[in-house]
Amino acid sequence: MSSSGPVSGMAASIRAATESEVFDLAGNNVETIKNTIEKSFDLPFELSQMIRITFVTGAGKLARQRYDSAAAKTVMSTLRDLGYEDDKGASCTMECGGLFKQQHDTGKNLYTVVIFPKMKDVEADMSNGDNSSEKVSLLEDGSPSQMIAMSSIEIFTQMITSRCPSWSQKKNCLKALSEIKQMLVDLDKKLLTGTPLDDSEQDFYDDMSMDSLTQKETLVKSKMQKHVEDGNITALERRKLADQVYEKIQALDNEIKTATEEKKPKKVTKLTLQREKLTERDNMLKNIVPKAPHPLKFESDILKLRKEMQPLIKLEKDGKGRLLTLKETTLLARKEEILEEIEVYEYQSCGWFEDEEHFQQRVNASRSAATKMSKSNASKKSTGASRTGGASNKGSKAAGQTKWMVPGPRGGTKKSTTSRKTTKSATNAFAAMMMDSDSDSD
Repeated sequence: MSSSGPVSGMAASIRAATESEVFDLAGNNVETIKNTIEKSFDLPFELSQMIRITFVTGAGKLARQRYDSAAAKTVMSTLRDLGYEDDKGASCTMECGGLFKQQHDTGKNLYTVVIFPKMKDVEADMSNGDNSSEKVSLLEDGSPSQMIAMSSIEIFTQMITSRCPSWSQKKNCLKALSEIKQMLVDLDKKLLTGTPLDDSEQDFYDDMSMDSLTQKETLVKSKMQKHVEDGNITALERRKLADQVYEKIQALDNEIKTATEEKKPKKVTKLTLQREKLTERDNMLKNIVPKAPHPLKFESDILKLRKEMQPLIKLEKDGKGRLLTLKETTLLARKEEILEEIEVYEYQSCGWFEDEEHFQQRVNASRSAATKMSKSNASKKSTGASRTGGASNKGSKAAGQTKWMVPGPRGGTKKSTTSRKTTKSATNAFAAMMMDSDSDSD
């Protein structure tokens, strides 16, 4: 892939990146860094969307000794030799391909060089000539289907891991590959009848390889099988797999019955063996402990927004039954904005080849986790306040008893009445706290 020699190690990981990645140069000397940059960026990346490659080149005084003092300088000088330009305003867009910038992350106290690689847009390769903008691609430009169809097997291997992490996504990816293969078969049939292909069909036919598509199918099937063998499936995926096995067993039972009636012992034996294998698979599925759905892509951003919204929810609750101030009304308007932003992040977290049912399961899991966290925080605050109150009361007559000191009216106090009311209030508060605690553990 690289003109400067075979690509391996960190350079191979960089070349295989399909989304923004961070690489730490700690422990690398100048020669190694130079070699890595040359092998990583001497050729354009074959992607349809821009990514950023970030190198950590230095840190604060506590970790400074881990980095070569010339790391950043070596990265940038090597990039310049490869035709890259330094641009402080560079961003993650296709127009910024071939640019880089140096940054200081003050929060983590890290020094980085951010690179926006030169891109060989796979979409552009499909359209040449003066009328390219008028061509209609058989596969939607920039779609996951186009990406898996056009990619090399090396890039596809990375894509199927990073973009299709679940069994169900891989299953739908396999279906897409099958449909693309069928399109290629249909074009073959069209050519055999002597019917010429139009421009978009010809481009598709020239770019596709049946052998490559078959190889990709085999790879996806093996990874799907590994998901099941490792028990790396969700409850919903396990149920769907179990349903498939059940349907196949039912169909085999009918075939075995028919073959028995027709007195075909060899066929009965063959079908019985198939049924036994399916029964073993069914038992294996029953023994799998389902995994939780993988988190949303923007889960960390959603979590930040939910934390920002917590005091606003409390303000809304406390403000019921009274007229809110202008400041409070302004603050509560932010709550609606946050909810909209969360919905956008949720929508943008939908993965490649992810159907609505499985995606909604991940969204629900994210929302459920947020609800539990909110209840847990409320419970901790309630418990903390109770402990603080108990520590400040020094008038207890015995361990485990709390005497609540309530100021009485001037001219005397009604000890017995106050004591009973306070004790009852404390007991109710404690009971409510315990109920909250129990609900958190569900």
